[in-house]
Amino acid sequence: MEMEELKEIERENFEEARSQPEDVKRIPPWTKHITIRGIVASLVIGVIYSVIVMKLNLTTGLVPNLNVSAALLAFVFIRTWTKLIQKAGFVTAPFTRQENTIIQTCAVACYSIAVGGGFGSYLLGLNKKTYEKAGVDTEGNSPGSYKEPGLGWMTGFLFVVSFVGLLALVPLRKIMVIDYKLTYPSGTATAVLINGFHTAKGDEMAKKQVHGFMKFFSFSFLWAFFQWFYSGGAKCGFIQFPTFGLKAWQQTFFFDFSATYVGAGMICSHLVNLSLLLGAVLSWGLMWPLIEDRKGDWFPRTLPESSMKSLNGYKVFISIALILGDGLYNFLKILFLTMRSIHATMNKKNPKTSSDDKNQPLDDLRRNEVFIRESIPLWVAFVGYIVFSVISIIIIPLMFPQLKWYYVLVAYILAPSLSFCNAYGAGLTDMNMAYNYGKVALFVLAALTGKDNGVVAGLIGCGLIKSIVSISSDLMHDFKTGHLTLTSPRSMLLSQAIGTAIGCVVAPLTFSLFYKAFDIGNPDGEYKAPYALIYRNMAILGVEGFSALPQHCLQLCYGFFAFAILVNLVRDISPEKVGKWVPLPMAMAVPFLVGAYFAIDMCVGSLIVFLWHKLNGQKAGLMIPAVASGLICGDGLWILPSSVLALAKVNPPICMNFLAAKNT
Repeated sequence: MEMEELKEIERENFEEARSQPEDVKRIPPWTKHITIRGIVASLVIGVIYSVIVMKLNLTTGLVPNLNVSAALLAFVFIRTWTKLIQKAGFVTAPFTRQENTIIQTCAVACYSIAVGGGFGSYLLGLNKKTYEKAGVDTEGNSPGSYKEPGLGWMTGFLFVVSFVGLLALVPLRKIMVIDYKLTYPSGTATAVLINGFHTAKGDEMAKKQVHGFMKFFSFSFLWAFFQWFYSGGAKCGFIQFPTFGLKAWQQTFFFDFSATYVGAGMICSHLVNLSLLLGAVLSWGLMWPLIEDRKGDWFPRTLPESSMKSLNGYKVFISIALILGDGLYNFLKILFLTMRSIHATMNKKNPKTSSDDKNQPLDDLRRNEVFIRESIPLWVAFVGYIVFSVISIIIIPLMFPQLKWYYVLVAYILAPSLSFCNAYGAGLTDMNMAYNYGKVALFVLAALTGKDNGVVAGLIGCGLIKSIVSISSDLMHDFKTGHLTLTSPRSMLLSQAIGTAIGCVVAPLTFSLFYKAFDIGNPDGEYKAPYALIYRNMAILGVEGFSALPQHCLQLCYGFFAFAILVNLVRDISPEKVGKWVPLPMAMAVPFLVGAYFAIDMCVGSLIVFLWHKLNGQKAGLMIPAVASGLICGDGLWILPSSVLALAKVNPPICMNFLAAKNT
């Protein structure tokens, strides 16, 4: 949705809300926003989405924004709950937009730990399998620089690092949301959806969305169940269907019937999906076959393909070059836009006066009043930040002796400034650059700490900075949603804290389930976890420099790094009708390691959206989020019973495989 459309829908919703005075005038006190049923709903939604995003993290590492989907699921859950209670003859409290907002915030905070907790990147990069894949004899990959995943230490680490980010920017919430009027597009889109649900017209719309969601949720779950019967062995099942022939299948070009990625493709923009496909064609269709032909010249024939000095090295380091080029450009761009916007705001004379207040729409004044009235005391933010920082400075070096306490101290001194830059940039562009701040920390700490401890220190330092910066930005998105739905900042912060605490337990449990049930990190399996190897090799690069690269790889990396910067520059300086078709280097990099199959799935989702808009644009705009959410949730939920079956050693009864016909 474009911002103009969002504003128009928002105006319509509030026009209708004015005719319902009980919604506007009788806002419940903030203590009533958080309810027992709301926490239960948040827990259920958080668990479902944690499983879904963990699968996405461990297969491709590409996770779409599911905030709007979570708001829809919250509405479905509570409406179903209240109907069942009423049919049983009990009286229930009305379901308000504030409660809807709190459930969405808590659920998103829960599954955000699974998204950004490093389970598919920096934490998994510490395990022994990734250490061995990076090359035991690789310079900089020092012996013993690994730590196997454990439920205890991972849960403790997440609790230590996650809560600091909640308090880093709380004192600046009024400045960011009201004074600077930052848009936070994802937060605004979520608020528009929630406000739309809680009107008479929105209620009819919601019924259609709920029906569509349940229909495609059931279909997706049953389809995943059906597929399981045919996957009894390696390279078996519909996920290995050679759609375009066996030759294309060998280069990973096939449709694998994944409802999750078709649904993700319906949520992601056409540009993201086409960029993924372009990256797949460029890598698996062109570059990897050409580099494979150089075996014996560029690298020894005797090396296995998984060695970092053979073809796999080119895949990993060229991906890193694209990611770093794109990240550096966008980091500097957002930093420039942030500084320019702050400078312009500071230069305004008397930017906020009483006459400005009088000229504001009544709805804006009402929202500002609610947002300011129930403030969060400054001492809570300051004392909380200091206490959590001290705990972290003590505990993290005990867990990881490679990362000295003074590095952690410096990280927490710098974190509020970095968080402000990231949250301000996200408010302008909707881009959360937390991973790029984390990568900077990774390279700096890996280089400073030295050869023996650099890899572990870099990976943990990356997670430390990334967690603080990301969570504080997410909280600002939530504050924007709360501002537009007349939800108290106190209840928003408390629900975020509850969701974060739940996520710190649920995410490691979910990861442990995957880690025990499936072969995580197998480059030939479904759960490739590509970013674990990428992050470990970034740390090795930080320690050793370019000596870690295979032959001619440095020149290719230079080319792709420059390509990423040039492509971004062309997009920004071109007219909009040209720039909207320029590919995204970050999206192009994902298939380089993973393969082309999921890009094809997501392009199928994009094609469905395109055709649906052509046939019935109004219905498409209403139903696409619900249908996509149903496809993702149904397929994702099947992971729970399938992993239990795998742990119980219950194997599928049939292996459906495809072989070339013998010439007669």
